[in-house]
Amino acid sequence: MRPPTTVLPADIESIPDRPAVFLLWAKEGSPYLARTALLRRRLKRLLSNRDRVSRVLTLHGVADRIEYWPTGSQLESTLIHLELAKRCFPDDWPKITRLRPPVFVRLTIDNPFPRTMVTTRLGRGLFYGPFASRATAEHFQAEMLDLFQLRRCEENLAPSPDHPGCIYGEMNRCLRPCQQVVSLDEYRGEAGRVEQFLRTDGRSLLESTETGRDQASAAMQFEEAARLHQRAALIAEVAAGAGELARALDRLAGVAVVPSAEPGAVELRFLIGGRWLEPLVLSLSETASMDQRLRELTSDLSPAGDPDPEHLAILLRWHGSNWRDGEWIGFDSLQKIPYRKMVNAIGRVAAGARTVH
Repeated sequence: MRPPTTVLPADIESIPDRPAVFLLWAKEGSPYLARTALLRRRLKRLLSNRDRVSRVLTLHGVADRIEYWPTGSQLESTLIHLELAKRCFPDDWPKITRLRPPVFVRLTIDNPFPRTMVTTRLGRGLFYGPFASRATAEHFQAEMLDLFQLRRCEENLAPSPDHPGCIYGEMNRCLRPCQQVVSLDEYRGEAGRVEQFLRTDGRSLLESTETGRDQASAAMQFEEAARLHQRAALIAEVAAGAGELARALDRLAGVAVVPSAEPGAVELRFLIGGRWLEPLVLSLSETASMDQRLRELTSDLSPAGDPDPEHLAILLRWHGSNWRDGEWIGFDSLQKIPYRKMVNAIGRVAAGARTVH
């Protein structure tokens, strides 16, 4: 995060009336943290001398100095606000930011009998998401499991021929490892198919189903071809139901193209490995090839650490909002950055910023 601009309350007229995140510091105690679309106007309200009783907060005579960070987008404001909240309010920042933890579907790969679960806690296993809500994740999990025969029970299995089993086993929607109907290797093979489905966003199952459909059609087995065609449509529907952002967490990458606080520029905010990187500012005044400049800007990018749940929560909030002021472009890895899509998105965001101003 870049350094702030610091001014005294007496110099409020010199402050620009633009979007910003700010801290109002008193001589003692914690600061007042907020973000606003009109900085000077907001500060004047906070620092005004009101003679009558008012419910509006006033810090007149209390504020010692003002620190502010001009912002060009809602995404930038939210990220700066989060960082300042963690720094200034280490015990209360969750209440201040009000970020909902992202929801994932987890495949417990390390379990002898893998299963899936909906969770907000990151840890071991394969995590697929994030989802817009827990209800969306639960619906996706149920629809996905209907395509396979993975167990749905939550118990730690002690397989035995005398195990009572469950309704899913009776309906042939589970391989019934609890009753030792299949071997451990056979069950883990099915879990591997689920893992590949999640890692490829459904393409592994869809491609094999489409291949079987084409072979059945070529052999004039039309009933089987029709059945596989319906199954392929169902697989595509289930995969699409996960949403635009959902993917295996180790493949969750993308870039937000947003307006910049600097005039005549846009900001590129990359998210790699579930964590936002420092922003890259791209000036629009240079005449060099945009594609080449993007490749040079991104040549040194690398993951910044483990996935950050708050960073993912901010991605979800920004991406799913009606006030999103930029474009999101997802990709699998830094080696697969879609530069042509970025060039087009930069043009649209820049045009929108000019219209606003």
